[in-house]
Amino acid sequence: MTNVTDFAADFAPGSVWLVGAGPGHAGLLTLQAHAAMQAADVIVYDALVSEDILALAPADTPREYAGKRGGKPSPKQADITLRLIQLAKQDMRVLRLKGGDPFVFGRGGEEALSLVQAGVPFRICPGITAGIGGLAFAGIPLTHRDTNHAITMITGHDATGNVTGVDWEAVAKGSPALILYMAIKHLGAIADKLMAAGRSADEPVALVTNASMPDMQVLETTLGRAAEDIRLHDVKPPAIVAIGEIVRLRAGLDWLGAAGGKTLEADPLGLGKGDSKQTG
Repeated sequence: MTNVTDFAADFAPGSVWLVGAGPGHAGLLTLQAHAAMQAADVIVYDALVSEDILALAPADTPREYAGKRGGKPSPKQADITLRLIQLAKQDMRVLRLKGGDPFVFGRGGEEALSLVQAGVPFRICPGITAGIGGLAFAGIPLTHRDTNHAITMITGHDATGNVTGVDWEAVAKGSPALILYMAIKHLGAIADKLMAAGRSADEPVALVTNASMPDMQVLETTLGRAAEDIRLHDVKPPAIVAIGEIVRLRAGLDWLGAAGGKTLEADPLGLGKGDSKQTG
């Protein structure tokens, strides 16, 4: 039988492991990530790594904060990468703990390439990205046979912090379901571009904040009202945005809501496949 600690048996001194911590809920951490936390000599962690996850590491393991949050004072990416290299050169087992998955809008590729340039061995340990795990907690599937056979995951801004570098017309026409990261600030402009390219103002939208966490909130709206509802409800990041018919399925798949007594719809799309309801 495999011992959990075996998953980090080859975490060698002088190396860096870039590890995905998932969307926030400690139960979504992988076994390999947990084992790496026990073996690490130092943990360099992001802003979106929850306190519950950090608490799983030994109390005497040094922790260094390297969080980047839009609109707030944050370490520069170059400084974060340099620190990883410095710690590895001190023959330490360096755990770079990143929210979600390191390779999904997490700059893991940038950090890894810098480690290659510096001659530092590294490993990528995938995590559950918020666009999958966070939406699952909200009762929104990425795919369903009756709604879509494709999805597009896209960042809500380009490298300049704006939306100009994204071909929104191609995005609007290319996928029935859109999952947006880091899009709250620019969602009004994004919605306008999508509607100008043919998406309906009535298309359902879900804004999921603090996905998978106890204070998670889900705001259901439409593409035409999303920007106004963000202002009315004072929606703040971190948030994941789902656009498309998949959002309607939440009426039948909100398992957390059902646990609190919400009545679920067996036919949320109105396809006539059943009219029974289930309560938690």
